[in-house]
Amino acid sequence: MSDTPTPANDIRSHLARVDALRAQTQELGLSGALLEVKAFQARRFMATYQDMLADPGRSDAARFFLEELYGARDFSERDRQFGRIAGAIEHLFPHEVGQLACDLAELHALTESLDLSMARHWQGLAGREAAAARYLGAWRLTGQPESRRHQLRVVRHLGDELQRLTRRKSLRMALRMMHRPAEAAGLGALQRFLERGFDAFARLDDARAFLDCIEQRESDWLSLLDQADESRACRRLSDALRQSEGSG
Repeated sequence: MSDTPTPANDIRSHLARVDALRAQTQELGLSGALLEVKAFQARRFMATYQDMLADPGRSDAARFFLEELYGARDFSERDRQFGRIAGAIEHLFPHEVGQLACDLAELHALTESLDLSMARHWQGLAGREAAAARYLGAWRLTGQPESRRHQLRVVRHLGDELQRLTRRKSLRMALRMMHRPAEAAGLGALQRFLERGFDAFARLDDARAFLDCIEQRESDWLSLLDQADESRACRRLSDALRQSEGSG
């Protein structure tokens, strides 16, 4: 296999990293801690975007972000499908679709790496009574603020690409025509991801405002978790957990 940087090779590289991280999680006995970290983060996201989730015009796009990009579920089947057709994505689709898949794979690898580091510290802080204090402690022990900000930049770029690509009616029509062949070829998880993202962004009245809002709110959270007084940051996290319980 060529080491020349291409979307296909980049996708395979990112997914190989995810596979290695999964194996490391099993070896270290951190599967339970990792699920707890992801569940905590999912509740924080739910609280942060309560207004979007309740807004018919933005709810589909908000759920796409929360469930497909930051979700706590198992993405291993989708990853396998991405890896299997990495070359096909590059050769059969416009360059922008290949870059979209590459962004997703990069985001996935970066998120799994940060979450695994969080899980290590989360497990080590098991004696802390409050979940918010435990999470904040794990966050600050993990550090890597530039990786966190790069993660947000990749999310923004992925959203910008989805916004641009949904304007191409011919591409959306071609994607719909691929539905049955994709299912027959065992690529249903990948197909559903692409369809869901395209459909969700097509329903947005103002995708740029939606993405600006996500970027601003997540930047505010990064600053809070990295720099704010511990008691203030814990209060905000605790409030978010209570809000997510109320919205559930």
